[in-house]
Amino acid sequence: QVQLVESGGGLVQAGGSLRLSCAASGRTFSTYAMAWFRQAPGKEREFVAAISWSGGSTYYADSVKGRFTISRDNANNTVYLQMNRLKVEDTAVYYCAADRPGSWWKFGQVNEYDYWGQGTQVTVSS
Repeated sequence: QVQLVESGGGLVQAGGSLRLSCAASGRTFSTYAMAWFRQAPGKEREFVAAISWSGGSTYYADSVKGRFTISRDNANNTVYLQMNRLKVEDTAVYYCAADRPGSWWKFGQVNEYDYWGQGTQVTVSS
């Protein structure tokens, strides 16, 4: 079992920055691929960024590429999402997710992930 807790959300003006954190429990955190998704009211949950268990591979949605950076600190069981040059359309609840080891990693698919955090609200104002 893995428990994920997000933090770092808040209100920020367009063009500003936030760093989200996801703290994970579990003895085998370092073996899990991790990802961030987001969901705005009335919209489906969408992929934002993902990172392999070692941190050697990262993937980003086109909408955030060049602005957001995902990273992980396995020693502290924590995953981060650095968000720069925020836009109003980035407003959403942001969720972290964990994927147990498997043969093929469908990093952008919601149903790939086995554990989810409770979410943290990010609101970007104009």
